This record gives sequence, C-alpha cells and structure tokens, in this order.
Amino acid sequence: MTTLKTTTPPNETRYVALAILGVMFGLLLSMLDGFIVGTAMPTIVGELGRADLLAWVVTAYALMTAVSTPIWGKLGDLFGRKRMYQLAITLFIIASILAALAPTMELLIATRALQGIGAGGLAVSAFAVIGDLVPPRERGKYQGMTAIIVAVGTIGGPLAGGLITDGLGWRWAFLINLPLGIIAIVWTAIFLRIPATRQRDARIDWVGALLLGGSVAGMVLLTTWAGTEFAWVSWQSAAFVLAIAAAMTAFIRWELRTPEPLVPLQVFRSRSFTMASILGFISGAVMFAAVLYLPLFQQTVQGASASESGLQLLPMMVPVVIVSLVAGIVMTRTGRYRLFPIIGSASMIVGGALLSTMTADTRWVVTGAFMVFIGIGSGLTQQMTTTIAQNSVEQRDIGAASGVVTLLRTLGGSIAVAVFGSIFTTHTAGLTGHALSVGVADSTRVIFLIVAGLSVISLAAAIAIRETPLRGRQPASTD
Repeated sequence: MTTLKTTTPPNETRYVALAILGVMFGLLLSMLDGFIVGTAMPTIVGELGRADLLAWVVTAYALMTAVSTPIWGKLGDLFGRKRMYQLAITLFIIASILAALAPTMELLIATRALQGIGAGGLAVSAFAVIGDLVPPRERGKYQGMTAIIVAVGTIGGPLAGGLITDGLGWRWAFLINLPLGIIAIVWTAIFLRIPATRQRDARIDWVGALLLGGSVAGMVLLTTWAGTEFAWVSWQSAAFVLAIAAAMTAFIRWELRTPEPLVPLQVFRSRSFTMASILGFISGAVMFAAVLYLPLFQQTVQGASASESGLQLLPMMVPVVIVSLVAGIVMTRTGRYRLFPIIGSASMIVGGALLSTMTADTRWVVTGAFMVFIGIGSGLTQQMTTTIAQNSVEQRDIGAASGVVTLLRTLGGSIAVAVFGSIFTTHTAGLTGHALSVGVADSTRVIFLIVAGLSVISLAAAIAIRETPLRGRQPASTD
C-alpha cells in the first residue's frame, strides 16, 4: 500500500491527465462497437445469411459486456487496474480480428460475445482509473470527458459503420479497432502509473460470477424472446422468471457468506449508492431507446436516409457533452452534485412525453427540440451516477462499485432494447407500406411513454440521494 501526497505537483497532474486519456481510448472503442454494426447489418446478412440470428450480433455483445463488468472491476481491485485494462484491450483486439474473419453468422456472434467480454473491462477500467487517480472533488471534470466519449461513440458508431461498410466492406468495421487498440496499449504502458500489485490471498469469486451471469443472461433472454418466440403470459415466461429468481437468490446468499465477493453487497447499505444504481439502470435504458428507435422512426415514418437519421441525433448528443462538462466543472468547484440528477430526470420526463407525440408530419426542427430534453437529462444523470457511487463507498471498493454501476447501466440498455424491440415487433409484425409506418409510429409512442415513466422513477431516486460533499483530496490509500 502507498500513501498519496496531499497536493498534486503540476507534472503529476499532467501524467494523470495523460493516463486517463489512454483509458478513454478503450472506452471509445467499447462504445463504438456497441453501435457500429447497426448500419452494417443488412450487408452482413447479405453475405453470411441467417437473418433469424441477426439480433444476436448486438445482443451477444451487450450481454457479455453487462455480465463481465463486475468481474473486471473485482479483478482490477485484486490484481491492479493497469494490468487488467491491458488484458481487456488485448482480448478486445483479438476478438475484433476474429470477428472480421468470421465465415458464418454463428462464428460472428461468438466473436462478438468475446468482444463484449473485453469491452466490459474497457468500460469499467475507465471509471475505476478515474476513481484511483483523481481526488473525489475533481472527478467531475473527468467524468465529463467520459460523457463526451459516450456521446461520440453512440452517434459515431452508426455513422462510422455506414461509411466503412460502403467504402471498405463490413469486415473493416472490426479491423479499424486494431490500430486504435494498439495506440491505447502503448499509451497506457507509458503513462498509466498505477502499481500492478497483487494481494497475496486474492481469490476470484467464480461461483458468484456464474450465478450473476446466469441471472443477467436470463433477464436478457426473457426480454428478447418474450413476445416473439413465446407470449409474455406463458409457461415459458414463468419458467424464465422462476429460474432468474432462483439464480439471483442463490447469488445474494453466496455473496453474503463468501470472503471475497464479486459484488460487495455492503455497498448497497448506502442509500446514495443504491439510488445511483437505479439512476444508472434507467439512464442506460433511456439512452438506448433514443439512439436506436429515433432513427428507426425517422427513416420509416418520416422518410429520412440512414445518414440523415444519424445526423439528426445531434440535437440530443450536443447537449449531453455540454451539460456534462458544465456539471463537472460546477461539481469540482462546489463539491455538490445532488441537484444535477434531479434536473436531469425531470428533463427526461419532459423529453419522453414530448417525443411520444411525434407523427409523420412533425417537423425535424420540432423533433430536434424534443431531443434536447433527453440530451440534457442524459448528460446530467448518466455519468453522474459513477461519481455518486464512488463517493458512497470505501476506497477499496471503488472498482467493484464502478463495475456494479456500469453493469446496471449496460443491463438497463440491454433490457430496454429487448423490451422495446418486443413492443416494436408487436406493432409492426406482417405490415408493409403505409401500415408499417403507422405501426412504427404507434410503437414509438408507447416506447417514449415508457421512457417518461421510467424517468419518474429516476426522479424519485435522485431526490432520495443523501448528498455528501465531495472531498478535495484522495483517500489515504490506493492499490
């Protein structure tokens, strides 16, 4: 264990910034690959076939990202953040190469799952490294950087996927990760200065990982298949619910008695941490709903092209960047943060309600104005959840806490995609032409009414947070 200085020399501050920039490369890669295949999917199906498996190209990635995040968080706590980050990005690069070479849809899905495991490590490492290197009160400005990365990855993924697929072919959408990943490995090898120490008696909670993975997989599979493969009210759904409940109960009982739990459940004794977890789950659901279903509405109902619908997300993404940076600066100067998720949740309520009123005749300027509310809300809640969670736990649990919040944010997005996809399928199955446009419009209305309802829960969670002013110095010990 080492003791940190109470003041940070200018040179050290510069190296902290450079180190965090390095892990941001990895976060950008994980975000880009979550969305880059969307615009490449028709071409992939044209070459590999198996359109019935197409959704799993996205679902496999999201599922394994969600399942692996708390595992990577714990591995970083036990074996060192730098070592685990470089392992994660190496795995991500190898999986990207294999995905580019995949000769069948089944192998592509398998390599996407492997990519997702690496992406889970990249995502949680970025937030945990900030927690390790930056005093609590200064974390806001760096969390603002992560908001920019998330926004760039979210909107840049579909645009980059379309351009690369049209210009070079869909396989290059994966090969582009190779040079970027190598830059990240070299950069962090030079600038990321976290001791790669190992605890002597460190143990990985593989039983907990298996039980948690089974629970999360069951949730995603239920929300993916219910309404399409079988009815929501059916014996299959009931069997899934019972299996998920059994696995989650076993997971909680195991975590309470194992000496090295994957998820230290004591962090949930903090009301603020629990509320931050709820905020993270809902913010992930809201962002995925907006990014995936607004372009679908614009293309199918309003007649926009794929690239136009991507660009039309800018009124949502620009506010995400701006308010995240402003909130980070204010939080750094004042040490206060509770008001931001309250305002953000209220803004998402308004945005969801307004977007549910869209029709084929709604002008793009009006739709863009509605999106601004979602962008403001996401910017003030999504990344703030990590800061609140980290400030609510002991220094030794920062990695695990970051992993839990990242897990819930990813899980919220994964379940939202599945549930909203089921709603979409219900309203559009078998329809063509004008009837399809009407079905898409109806499903979009329902989806954004649900977004508004979820945001009401988010507002209640934000109000329930107990604010502890952020400390101006790092805790006394680190790994």
